[in-house]
Amino acid sequence: MKPSFREAFRSRRGLIPADGFYEWKTEGKVKQPHYISLKSGEPLAMAGLWESWRHPDGSILRTCCIITTTPNALIEPIHDRMPVIIGPEQWHAWFTGSPEEVRDMLAPYAPEEMQAWPVNRRVTRALEEDGGLIDPMEGNALT
Repeated sequence: MKPSFREAFRSRRGLIPADGFYEWKTEGKVKQPHYISLKSGEPLAMAGLWESWRHPDGSILRTCCIITTTPNALIEPIHDRMPVIIGPEQWHAWFTGSPEEVRDMLAPYAPEEMQAWPVNRRVTRALEEDGGLIDPMEGNALT
């Protein structure tokens, strides 16, 4: 863990809910986005850290980051890292445990509980926002 995150890891841990996330697989000169989610269809909770920063003008900026780890067997062919996913049974411990007690949670999530598929590259355009962004490209689901 980088020194700049040590204090936040000690006292400012959070969970970032999501239906899924994207990772990009580099294929030659093309980066193909993939949507990754739980097979159950339930939302997932990514391990995060948060921080508050005071601007010189006195305003407060709150920021957060997602903690990543090595990829599991499903994600490894797509990308060299993945978010740490904290299962519901571990949420309380994530918030209340000491850094030493939660360090073991910083592991890849069970690949058999996840699914992934390539999606249209329009997901890379910031102005695109619709449910079709997670639709699989035909015949390409990975489970």
